[in-house]
Amino acid sequence: MIDTRSLFGLDISEGIRKGDFKANEIYSFYYDRIKRICSGLNCFVEAYGEGLNCEGRSSLEGVPVAIKDNICIKGKRITCASKILSSHIAVYDATVVERLKKSGLVIIGTTNMDEFAFGSSTENSCYGPAKNPWDNTRVVGGSSGGSAAAVAARIVPFALGSDTGGSIRQPASLCGVVGFKPTYGRVSRFGLIAFSSSLDQIGPITTNFTDCANLLNIISGYDECDSTSVSLEVPDFTKSLQDNVEGLRVGVPKEYFGEGLDLEVREAINKVIALLKNKKAEIVDISLPTTEYAVATYYIIASSEASSNLQRFDGIKYGIRAESNGLKELYFKTRKEGFGEETKRRVLLGTYSLSSGYYDAYYMKALKVRRLIKNDFDSVFKKVDVILTPTSPTTAFKIGEKSDPLSMYLSDIYTISTNLAGLPAVSFPCGFSKENLPIGCQIIGKEFDESTLIRVGYSYQQDTDFHKKMPKE
Repeated sequence: MIDTRSLFGLDISEGIRKGDFKANEIYSFYYDRIKRICSGLNCFVEAYGEGLNCEGRSSLEGVPVAIKDNICIKGKRITCASKILSSHIAVYDATVVERLKKSGLVIIGTTNMDEFAFGSSTENSCYGPAKNPWDNTRVVGGSSGGSAAAVAARIVPFALGSDTGGSIRQPASLCGVVGFKPTYGRVSRFGLIAFSSSLDQIGPITTNFTDCANLLNIISGYDECDSTSVSLEVPDFTKSLQDNVEGLRVGVPKEYFGEGLDLEVREAINKVIALLKNKKAEIVDISLPTTEYAVATYYIIASSEASSNLQRFDGIKYGIRAESNGLKELYFKTRKEGFGEETKRRVLLGTYSLSSGYYDAYYMKALKVRRLIKNDFDSVFKKVDVILTPTSPTTAFKIGEKSDPLSMYLSDIYTISTNLAGLPAVSFPCGFSKENLPIGCQIIGKEFDESTLIRVGYSYQQDTDFHKKMPKE
C-alpha cells in the first residue's frame, strides 16, 4: 500500500495529476488510518466511507481534508460535540466547505472538539476527550483539538478548525503542527455554528506552510452570506513562500515572557528569535501593557455572545427534545440533558454579564478594554512588521489535570488578545521538551497581512525540521 505520510498535500495532489497515485488509493490510505488509529486517539467524530463528491481544479485537488464538527457539511451530521445536537443533519454547506468541494478536495469526515468550542483541551466533548498522539495521557488542546491531533498523527494531510480565543493555534502548539487564524473577516463564517460572533474565525491546520498557503488561497475571500466578511482582494499567498526575512522588524513583547512561562518553552522561543536574527531580521523589544486584562475581557465578551447564540438550542427546532409537560419544562429539561457542564457555565456567565444592572459594569466595560487592547497593537505595529510570542505557556498537560476552570482558561493567555483585536496569527512547531512534547511559536501580524506571517513561517521551516517529525504509532 502507498504511504504518503511524509508528503505535503501539494505533493500528493501533484502525484495524482502525474499518475503516480490514484485519488481513490490516497483516500483509502487515509480512511484506513482513521479506522486503525483513531480509536486510540478519539480525534474523529465521523469518517465517511466514501469521500464526498468534490469536483474542481486546484493545487490541492484530490487530497482528503477533515472538518471540525462545528462547520456545516450538507447532508451530514453536525453536532458541535454536544448531546443536544446529536441527531442534527446540516441542510447546507458552509462557504468554506463549498469552496473546498469546488477546488476538488475530498472531505473525509469530521473531527472531535470541545462542546460548542468551549474549552482548551477537547475534554469537554460528549464523545470523550481526544488524546495527544505524542503522549496518549495528555490533552490535544482545544477547541480544535481533534483536527490538530489528526494532522499531527498524519491521519489526514490537513484539516479546518475554528479559532475564537486560540482554538486553532493552541492545539496546533500542543500537537506540533501549523495552525493559522486569519484576520477576522478574511474567511467566511457562514455555516460555522456560532460561539462568539465577533471573535470566531475559520482557518487551516497543516503540517507545513506550503499547504497552509494553498489552503488559505482556497477558503479566503468575500462572501455575501456573511455580513462580517470583508470585501478585499485576496493575494496569492503562495507568493509569500520565500526564504527571506532580511530587514523584517520582529517585535518581542515583554509581557509574554513573564511568570508562568515554562522554561523549556522560553528556551525554544529564544532559539526562534536567534534564528531569525541570524537570517538578518531585526529584533525589537516592545510592550503590550493591556495584555494582563485580555483573559478577563475575553471571557466576558465571549460568554455573553455565546449566551445569545445558544438560545436557539431549546428542543424546538434543533437536535434532541426532552419529554416534558409544557414549554418551560421542555426548555429546562432539554438544556439540562443536552448541554455539558462547561457549556452551562459559560451560558450562565454570559447571561449574568448581559443582565439588567450588570450590562454596563461587565459587558460594556469589556468592550472598552477590548478597544484599548486593539490600540496597543495599532501602536506597536507602527514600529514592527510582526510580533513573536510563545503560543502556549506550557506543553500539553495531562488529561484531567486542570479541573479548575480558571487554570484552564489561562491556557489561552497568549492567544486571546489577537481575537479581541481581530488580527491574523499563526502557531508553528519550534522544538520539543525533554518529554518529547511539541512546543509552538506564535507570530502575530497586521490586519489582512497573512502574507508576511506565511513568509516568516516558511523561512523558519527551511532551516528546521520540527514540522517533519511524526509521533510513533
